[in-house]
Amino acid sequence: MSQTKRAWKLQEFVAHGSTVNCVALSKKSGRVIVTGGEDRKVNLWIVGKPNCLMSLCGHTTPVESVRFGHEEEMVVAGSMSGALKVWDLEQAKIMRTLTGHTSSIKSLDFHPYGDYCTSGSLDCNVKLWDIRKKGCIYTYRGHKNGVNCVRFSPDGKWIASAGEDGLVKIWDITAGKILTDLTYHNGPVNIVEYHPNELLLASGSSDRTVKFWDLENFNMVSTTDGDSTPVRNILFHPEGTCLFSGTKDLLKVYSWEPSKCYDSIPVNWGEVADIAIGQNQLIGTSFSQTNVSTFVVDLKRVQPFGGIPHQEGGSNFSSKNIDEVFTDLSISNSSLSEGLKHSRNKFITERPPTQSSRQASVPKEDIEEPTQDKEDQDNDSFEIANPEDYRQIFRPKSRLSHSPTRQIEPFQPPPEDGDMEPVRQPAPTRSNKTSKPVNKPPSKPVVKPSPRQPEEDKSGISPEDFLPQKAGGNDGYSSYGRVPSENETLSTLFSGHDAMARVLAHRSKNLQIVRAMWTSGNTKTAVDSAISMKDPSVIVDLLNVLNLKSGLWSLDLCSCLLPQVQDLMDSKYDSYVTAACEALKIMLRNFGPVIKSNLTAPPSQGVDLSREERYRKCRQCYENLCNIRSKVASRGGTPGKLGQLLREIQILMASMD
Repeated sequence: MSQTKRAWKLQEFVAHGSTVNCVALSKKSGRVIVTGGEDRKVNLWIVGKPNCLMSLCGHTTPVESVRFGHEEEMVVAGSMSGALKVWDLEQAKIMRTLTGHTSSIKSLDFHPYGDYCTSGSLDCNVKLWDIRKKGCIYTYRGHKNGVNCVRFSPDGKWIASAGEDGLVKIWDITAGKILTDLTYHNGPVNIVEYHPNELLLASGSSDRTVKFWDLENFNMVSTTDGDSTPVRNILFHPEGTCLFSGTKDLLKVYSWEPSKCYDSIPVNWGEVADIAIGQNQLIGTSFSQTNVSTFVVDLKRVQPFGGIPHQEGGSNFSSKNIDEVFTDLSISNSSLSEGLKHSRNKFITERPPTQSSRQASVPKEDIEEPTQDKEDQDNDSFEIANPEDYRQIFRPKSRLSHSPTRQIEPFQPPPEDGDMEPVRQPAPTRSNKTSKPVNKPPSKPVVKPSPRQPEEDKSGISPEDFLPQKAGGNDGYSSYGRVPSENETLSTLFSGHDAMARVLAHRSKNLQIVRAMWTSGNTKTAVDSAISMKDPSVIVDLLNVLNLKSGLWSLDLCSCLLPQVQDLMDSKYDSYVTAACEALKIMLRNFGPVIKSNLTAPPSQGVDLSREERYRKCRQCYENLCNIRSKVASRGGTPGKLGQLLREIQILMASMD
């Protein structure tokens, strides 16, 4: 068995009958997964097992966000329609259906005391809910775009929200107002997390950085160097010694005072959806289409807890002598100790002793009326597929813990390529009487087949299938003729290379022209130049840049680019359609109200050239949007993230009526 592997893929399984939209891990044990999908179901799984533990039904629209309670006793799920459902996993029943959001819910979190939860939505609002009595207690308004993440502070007095507008907002629950805006990110903020003890907040963004914030004075403590891809997930170590950051196919470990990358671990998880820690292992999960995958990182082999120190410059560790190695390890340990001695104040996380003091932590004014359940609760149901595992996890004999009562063992890495595991044959039993006798000794290792006698290919695929076949004779390349030579094979493989190289060179040349105009400061001229090239790939590249920098959009750019977006909606490439939809969503959010107000405003007195020009552009935009609307409707049944994006656009377009 491997003794050096730091990260490995644990499993991959089909989680839903249609596209998976969201995944979350339990933070207490890290051994239970909850998933939500387009099939409107919420499914629970045990990490490392392929069979569904239970299925929760009742939502009438796709599930967009899920979250476990702190003790793994509850699950909350938010849907595309803006409805929340809270399930009690111990009692196997639904606790409440809550409605109030007008658009898809993107993030959820439970209060440390369990009686409340918060939600962030594409409708730009953050809501605080009393899941036992009152429904929605308060709505926090202030984000200019969708809310990607919400988190309660460890003492339950604040809510941090991260938005597509690039802002992190801190809300005071008791006062019902905003405390501050944290504004140094240059792109959408995807995730926020509080330090488990100290008054410290971390935020990860599409600008590819993690920033740390001091919550005593609301100043930025430090920031990481830019990664190559957006930061999707972050998590503080339970002891608060470091922070783990998940990006595409990579896990990094950071300190913040001073800012330092302890370690960088390649993990082939794609866009990581959630991470948790248990048994000195970090568990990560991601999803694609109908599948969910889980991954394990052995923290005993990761700095600053163990293993080889991280080399920022890619220097060769083997060139160091043993004294240098121990010096590096001692420096890491001393810097870790210094971080623990930092004098930053801590959260007071003791639960209030009385109901009245606990109630004082939520606003007493502006309490909204209990929401009426719009979703049909008759459809709410539990389907427990594995009763034994369900009882062990959610109905343990001891009421002090909701994690499995049996001893949890860490996951073992798979064998390396060079490892040989013995084939252990089961001992004969009464139920195995008809089994064929075993000729090989039980301890005999698996023997790889000889190159001269390859294993039978059961897939029915032959390498010759990928080579061109000519009809008849020994001059052809069919399986009955001669095997092509190396030069002939290379010639076949490279036959389309030159054409593709010319296409990419032409595209690069066009982008250089657009970039030169862009850097000169005239964005409108650069956009006009890209449009005149009549190259859809250049338009898509330009839209991707503008989508990351939503502040660059203007009414002028909308009127220029909407016809191009309309053309891209007919593309056969999903990436082109996705870029067009992202741009369309930004335009509708930022300029939809402007277009509508200008078209419905009464005529002005006298001559107002600027108003007439603005009206002309708004009219042009409205006509293009009407043409695009029919194309969006025709793609309404598209599955996956693109389908979700199209449905969001339909909701935004409805406000233009």
